[in-house]
Amino acid sequence: MLYEDAKVYLPVSERYGHRVFAQQHLMCLRGRIAPALDENTVMSPELLIQGACASITLRRPEVANKLLPEDLMVLRRHIDEVNANPHVLVLTLQAVGRHFCSGYDIGEIANSQNEGSSFGEMVDAIENCRAVTIAAIQGGVFGGATDMALACDFRVGGANSQMFMPAARLGLHFYASGLERYVTRLGVDTAKRLFLTAEKLQAQAMKDYGFLTDLVDGEDIAPQVAQLQTTLAGMAPLALLGMKKHLNAIVRGAHDRASIDAAVQATIESADLKEGGEAWREKRQALFTGR
Repeated sequence: MLYEDAKVYLPVSERYGHRVFAQQHLMCLRGRIAPALDENTVMSPELLIQGACASITLRRPEVANKLLPEDLMVLRRHIDEVNANPHVLVLTLQAVGRHFCSGYDIGEIANSQNEGSSFGEMVDAIENCRAVTIAAIQGGVFGGATDMALACDFRVGGANSQMFMPAARLGLHFYASGLERYVTRLGVDTAKRLFLTAEKLQAQAMKDYGFLTDLVDGEDIAPQVAQLQTTLAGMAPLALLGMKKHLNAIVRGAHDRASIDAAVQATIESADLKEGGEAWREKRQALFTGR
Protein backbone atom coordinates (compact mmCIF):
# COMPACT_ATOMS: atom_id res chain seq x y z
CA MET A 1 0.00 0.00 0.00
CA LEU A 2 1.57 3.29 -1.13
CA TYR A 3 -0.55 5.88 0.63
CA GLU A 4 -1.41 5.96 4.30
CA ASP A 5 -2.76 8.58 6.68
CA ALA A 6 -0.03 10.66 8.22
CA LYS A 7 -0.10 13.04 11.17
CA VAL A 8 1.38 16.51 10.83
CA TYR A 9 2.43 18.07 14.14
CA LEU A 10 2.58 21.87 14.32
CA PRO A 11 4.21 24.09 16.94
CA VAL A 12 2.02 24.97 19.91
CA SER A 13 1.79 28.59 18.74
CA GLU A 14 0.08 27.42 15.54
CA ARG A 15 -2.32 24.99 17.21
CA TYR A 16 -4.65 27.33 19.04
CA GLY A 17 -7.90 27.73 17.16
CA HIS A 18 -6.95 24.88 14.83
CA ARG A 19 -6.77 21.14 14.94
CA VAL A 20 -3.68 19.79 16.69
CA PHE A 21 -2.83 17.80 13.59
CA ALA A 22 -4.01 17.56 10.03
CA GLN A 23 -4.57 14.33 8.17
CA GLN A 24 -2.74 14.16 4.87
CA HIS A 25 -2.01 11.43 2.35
CA LEU A 26 1.73 11.24 1.83
CA MET A 27 4.26 8.59 0.82
CA CYS A 28 7.18 7.47 2.95
CA LEU A 29 8.34 3.90 2.76
CA ARG A 30 7.61 2.94 -0.81
CA GLY A 31 9.87 5.16 -2.77
CA ARG A 32 8.99 8.81 -2.09
CA ILE A 33 9.56 11.50 0.48
CA ALA A 34 7.05 14.11 1.56
CA PRO A 35 6.15 16.49 -1.29
CA ALA A 36 7.39 20.06 -1.08
CA LEU A 37 5.07 22.70 0.28
CA ASP A 38 4.27 25.87 -1.64
CA GLU A 39 7.37 28.10 -1.64
CA ASN A 40 5.30 31.07 -0.48
CA THR A 41 4.39 29.29 2.75
CA VAL A 42 6.12 30.87 5.78
CA MET A 43 5.81 28.72 8.87
CA SER A 44 7.72 27.06 11.69
CA PRO A 45 9.37 23.66 11.18
CA GLU A 46 6.80 20.92 10.65
CA LEU A 47 6.94 17.32 11.87
CA LEU A 48 5.26 14.56 9.91
CA ILE A 49 5.17 10.95 11.14
CA GLN A 50 4.13 8.07 8.92
CA GLY A 51 4.80 4.57 10.15
CA ALA A 52 8.53 3.96 10.48
CA CYS A 53 9.43 7.27 8.80
CA ALA A 54 9.28 10.82 10.08
CA SER A 55 10.33 14.12 8.54
CA ILE A 56 10.98 17.61 9.84
CA THR A 57 10.52 20.25 7.14
CA LEU A 58 12.00 23.75 7.32
CA ARG A 59 9.51 26.17 5.77
CA ARG A 60 10.91 29.68 5.33
CA PRO A 61 12.06 29.48 1.69
CA GLU A 62 12.09 33.25 1.09
CA VAL A 63 14.99 33.58 3.58
CA ALA A 64 16.67 30.30 2.58
CA ASN A 65 15.07 28.61 5.61
CA LYS A 66 16.91 30.75 8.14
CA LEU A 67 16.25 29.62 11.70
CA LEU A 68 14.78 32.02 14.27
CA PRO A 69 15.10 31.75 18.06
CA GLU A 70 11.62 30.26 18.44
CA ASP A 71 12.50 27.51 15.95
CA LEU A 72 15.10 26.00 18.27
CA MET A 73 12.56 24.84 20.86
CA VAL A 74 10.13 23.76 18.13
CA LEU A 75 12.83 21.53 16.67
CA ARG A 76 13.67 20.17 20.12
CA ARG A 77 10.00 19.30 20.72
CA HIS A 78 9.74 17.60 17.35
CA ILE A 79 12.80 15.47 18.10
CA ASP A 80 11.37 14.59 21.51
CA GLU A 81 8.18 13.50 19.72
CA VAL A 82 10.20 11.23 17.44
CA ASN A 83 12.18 9.81 20.35
CA ALA A 84 8.95 8.99 22.19
CA ASN A 85 7.48 7.10 19.23
CA PRO A 86 8.83 3.53 19.21
CA HIS A 87 7.62 2.94 15.65
CA VAL A 88 9.82 5.62 14.06
CA LEU A 89 13.12 4.29 12.73
CA VAL A 90 14.08 7.04 10.29
CA LEU A 91 13.94 10.83 10.59
CA THR A 92 14.60 13.02 7.54
CA LEU A 93 15.50 16.68 7.93
CA GLN A 94 14.40 18.46 4.76
CA ALA A 95 13.38 21.90 3.52
CA VAL A 96 11.12 23.81 1.14
CA GLY A 97 12.57 25.96 -1.63
CA ARG A 98 15.95 26.30 -3.34
CA HIS A 99 18.14 25.94 -0.25
CA PHE A 100 18.32 23.57 2.69
CA CYS A 101 19.10 26.12 5.40
CA SER A 102 21.07 29.35 5.77
CA GLY A 103 21.70 28.78 9.47
CA TYR A 104 20.72 30.89 12.45
CA ASP A 105 19.52 34.48 12.15
CA ILE A 106 22.68 36.60 12.48
CA GLY A 107 20.70 39.34 14.18
CA GLU A 108 19.81 36.92 16.98
CA ILE A 109 23.30 35.49 17.60
CA ALA A 110 23.37 36.95 21.12
CA ASN A 111 20.35 34.79 21.96
CA SER A 112 21.75 31.60 20.45
CA GLN A 113 23.81 30.48 23.45
CA ASN A 114 21.23 30.58 26.25
CA GLU A 115 21.59 27.43 28.35
CA GLY A 116 18.66 25.11 27.83
CA SER A 117 17.67 26.67 24.51
CA SER A 118 20.94 27.15 22.64
CA PHE A 119 21.56 26.39 18.98
CA GLY A 120 24.24 23.85 19.91
CA GLU A 121 21.90 21.99 22.25
CA MET A 122 19.32 21.73 19.46
CA VAL A 123 21.95 20.26 17.13
CA ASP A 124 23.11 17.88 19.86
CA ALA A 125 19.50 16.68 20.10
CA ILE A 126 19.57 15.87 16.38
CA GLU A 127 22.78 13.87 16.80
CA ASN A 128 21.33 12.02 19.79
CA CYS A 129 18.00 11.29 18.13
CA ARG A 130 16.97 7.68 18.67
CA ALA A 131 16.02 7.28 15.00
CA VAL A 132 18.53 7.14 12.16
CA THR A 133 18.70 10.61 10.63
CA ILE A 134 19.02 11.83 7.03
CA ALA A 135 19.72 15.40 5.92
CA ALA A 136 18.22 16.02 2.47
CA ILE A 137 20.42 18.88 1.27
CA GLN A 138 19.19 20.70 -1.82
CA GLY A 139 20.98 23.92 -2.67
CA GLY A 140 22.94 25.70 0.02
CA VAL A 141 23.67 24.76 3.61
CA PHE A 142 25.36 27.59 5.47
CA GLY A 143 26.64 28.52 8.93
CA GLY A 144 25.17 26.61 11.83
CA ALA A 145 23.04 24.57 9.43
CA THR A 146 26.22 22.81 8.31
CA ASP A 147 26.50 21.46 11.85
CA MET A 148 22.84 20.37 11.75
CA ALA A 149 23.69 18.37 8.64
CA LEU A 150 26.82 16.86 10.19
CA ALA A 151 24.75 15.80 13.20
CA CYS A 152 22.71 13.57 10.87
CA ASP A 153 23.76 9.99 10.13
CA PHE A 154 23.41 10.43 6.36
CA ARG A 155 23.68 13.55 4.19
CA VAL A 156 22.30 13.41 0.66
CA GLY A 157 23.04 16.21 -1.80
CA GLY A 158 22.71 17.01 -5.49
CA ALA A 159 24.63 18.90 -8.15
CA ASN A 160 23.41 22.25 -6.81
CA SER A 161 24.49 21.60 -3.20
CA GLN A 162 27.04 23.94 -1.62
CA MET A 163 28.24 24.70 1.90
CA PHE A 164 29.84 27.65 3.65
CA MET A 165 30.96 28.27 7.24
CA PRO A 166 31.38 32.07 7.73
CA ALA A 167 32.02 32.12 11.51
CA ALA A 168 35.53 33.63 11.32
CA ARG A 169 34.42 36.18 8.73
CA LEU A 170 31.58 37.25 11.03
CA GLY A 171 33.76 37.32 14.13
CA LEU A 172 32.02 34.44 15.90
CA HIS A 173 33.77 31.61 17.75
CA PHE A 174 31.82 28.41 17.08
CA TYR A 175 30.49 26.36 20.00
CA ALA A 176 32.29 23.28 21.36
CA SER A 177 30.08 20.42 20.17
CA GLY A 178 29.97 21.90 16.66
CA LEU A 179 33.77 22.04 16.50
CA GLU A 180 33.87 18.43 17.70
CA ARG A 181 31.45 17.30 15.00
CA TYR A 182 33.48 18.99 12.28
CA VAL A 183 36.68 17.31 13.48
CA THR A 184 35.18 13.84 14.02
CA ARG A 185 33.23 13.82 10.72
CA LEU A 186 35.64 15.64 8.43
CA GLY A 187 39.06 15.51 10.10
CA VAL A 188 40.97 18.34 11.72
CA ASP A 189 42.66 19.56 8.52
CA THR A 190 39.35 19.95 6.69
CA ALA A 191 37.73 21.49 9.76
CA LYS A 192 40.52 24.10 9.94
CA ARG A 193 40.21 24.84 6.24
CA LEU A 194 36.46 25.40 6.42
CA PHE A 195 36.41 27.34 9.69
CA LEU A 196 39.55 29.43 9.30
CA THR A 197 39.32 30.37 5.61
CA ALA A 198 35.50 30.45 5.24
CA GLU A 199 35.93 28.62 1.92
CA LYS A 200 32.75 27.73 0.06
CA LEU A 201 32.53 24.13 -1.15
CA GLN A 202 30.54 22.97 -4.16
CA ALA A 203 28.82 19.59 -4.36
CA GLN A 204 31.70 17.40 -5.53
CA ALA A 205 34.10 18.87 -2.98
CA MET A 206 31.47 18.31 -0.27
CA LYS A 207 31.44 14.63 -1.23
CA ASP A 208 35.23 14.42 -1.50
CA TYR A 209 35.72 15.91 1.98
CA GLY A 210 33.06 13.64 3.51
CA PHE A 211 30.44 16.31 4.16
CA LEU A 212 28.01 14.47 1.87
CA THR A 213 27.61 10.73 2.28
CA ASP A 214 25.63 10.53 -0.98
CA LEU A 215 25.90 12.76 -4.06
CA VAL A 216 23.38 12.22 -6.85
CA ASP A 217 23.62 13.31 -10.47
CA GLY A 218 21.41 16.28 -11.17
CA GLU A 219 19.44 18.32 -8.65
CA ASP A 220 16.59 15.92 -7.79
CA ILE A 221 17.66 14.21 -4.57
CA ALA A 222 14.20 12.88 -3.66
CA PRO A 223 14.58 9.38 -5.22
CA GLN A 224 17.91 8.77 -3.44
CA VAL A 225 16.53 10.01 -0.13
CA ALA A 226 13.45 7.81 -0.53
CA GLN A 227 15.56 4.76 -1.37
CA LEU A 228 17.69 5.34 1.72
CA GLN A 229 14.57 5.76 3.88
CA THR A 230 13.16 2.49 2.58
CA THR A 231 16.43 0.63 3.11
CA LEU A 232 16.84 1.86 6.69
CA ALA A 233 13.18 1.28 7.60
CA GLY A 234 13.52 -2.33 6.50
CA MET A 235 16.28 -3.15 8.98
CA ALA A 236 15.84 -4.89 12.34
CA PRO A 237 15.08 -2.10 14.86
CA LEU A 238 17.11 -3.43 17.80
CA ALA A 239 20.25 -3.79 15.70
CA LEU A 240 19.71 -0.64 13.62
CA LEU A 241 19.05 1.77 16.48
CA GLY A 242 21.50 0.14 18.86
CA MET A 243 24.41 0.32 16.43
CA LYS A 244 23.58 3.93 15.49
CA LYS A 245 23.65 4.89 19.19
CA HIS A 246 26.88 3.08 20.00
CA LEU A 247 28.73 4.18 16.84
CA ASN A 248 28.03 7.80 17.78
CA ALA A 249 29.27 7.13 21.32
CA ILE A 250 32.47 5.58 19.94
CA VAL A 251 33.12 8.67 17.80
CA ARG A 252 32.74 10.87 20.90
CA GLY A 253 35.01 8.60 22.92
CA ALA A 254 32.12 7.99 25.32
CA HIS A 255 31.16 4.40 24.59
CA ASP A 256 30.61 1.83 27.30
CA ARG A 257 31.75 -1.69 26.43
CA ALA A 258 29.27 -3.24 28.87
CA SER A 259 26.38 -1.43 27.20
CA ILE A 260 27.49 -2.64 23.79
CA ASP A 261 27.82 -6.20 25.09
CA ALA A 262 24.30 -5.99 26.53
CA ALA A 263 22.94 -4.74 23.21
CA VAL A 264 24.64 -7.63 21.40
CA GLN A 265 23.08 -10.13 23.78
CA ALA A 266 19.66 -8.55 23.41
CA THR A 267 19.76 -9.09 19.65
CA ILE A 268 21.01 -12.66 20.06
CA GLU A 269 17.96 -13.40 22.21
CA SER A 270 15.54 -11.50 19.96
CA ALA A 271 12.76 -12.84 17.78
CA ASP A 272 14.03 -10.52 15.07
CA LEU A 273 17.31 -12.42 14.78
CA LYS A 274 15.38 -15.64 14.22
CA GLU A 275 13.15 -13.92 11.65
CA GLY A 276 16.16 -12.40 9.92
CA GLY A 277 17.85 -15.78 9.60
CA GLU A 278 14.72 -17.44 8.25
CA ALA A 279 14.12 -14.64 5.76
CA TRP A 280 17.74 -14.88 4.59
CA ARG A 281 17.43 -18.62 3.97
CA GLU A 282 14.05 -18.25 2.29
CA LYS A 283 15.22 -15.31 0.16
CA ARG A 284 12.36 -13.05 1.25
CA GLN A 285 11.93 -9.72 2.98
CA ALA A 286 12.15 -10.06 6.75
CA LEU A 287 9.20 -8.89 8.85
CA PHE A 288 10.80 -7.42 11.95
CA THR A 289 8.88 -6.47 15.08
CA GLY A 290 11.60 -4.84 17.19
CA ARG A 291 11.49 -7.67 19.71
